[in-house]
Amino acid sequence: MMDFNATASLSGRISHLVDQALEQSHSAEKPRQYLGASRLGVACERALQYEYAKARVDHGRHTNGRILRIFQRGHLMEDCAVGWLRDAGFDLRTHKANGEQFGFSVAEGRLQGHVDGVIVGGPTGFAYPALWENKCLGAKSWRDLEKKGLAVSKPVYAAQVAVYQAYMDLHEHPALFTAINADTMEIYTEHVPFDAALAQRMSDRAARVIAATEAGELLPRGFVDSTHFECRMCTWQDRCWRNQP
Repeated sequence: MMDFNATASLSGRISHLVDQALEQSHSAEKPRQYLGASRLGVACERALQYEYAKARVDHGRHTNGRILRIFQRGHLMEDCAVGWLRDAGFDLRTHKANGEQFGFSVAEGRLQGHVDGVIVGGPTGFAYPALWENKCLGAKSWRDLEKKGLAVSKPVYAAQVAVYQAYMDLHEHPALFTAINADTMEIYTEHVPFDAALAQRMSDRAARVIAATEAGELLPRGFVDSTHFECRMCTWQDRCWRNQP
């Protein structure tokens, strides 16, 4: 329990209450029962296994309120981007007639993905239909994307786009990838041609992760040193390096 005494800052008190409510709401959500296609590009296949198996996270590494607020910011900025593109003349579809989000399910539901949208028409100079994916990034991450491009700066997102293009049969035309700078509200846009080789590697990876996990076999770690920065950030670092079940 937090000590709400006179010395506690107002910001700290309100943030605690907000985060507590967010975390309680998040913990009550039903966990997904499939491997998310948006995650296939992560560097470590064993981490994907833990995620797919819904392995208990290390102590103190649950998704806290601040991170949940960042997630919500991404959803809100996505809604803004939808409105902006539609106002600009793009015929952007985000849901089916029944209200369900566009997506796909393969491998008897074990691998699923839900796309931000499909652009089916609009201004001249663009090819339709095209997959649309949007992200909201902090200024440093956004600048890196602007400098290096999607494939180099954000390989996880690049893999996500390729997999979505493949399974949604939207590979004929380049995807439209947009990213909003959360600090300046600048918009980065990139046409992403279909990378068939990347899509195949990610599909093979999904099959490998699912098969190994269901067989009770651990795939190799993505890194050889537990102090690697991605290992330090991993939700299952202790479980992985201490060989816990």
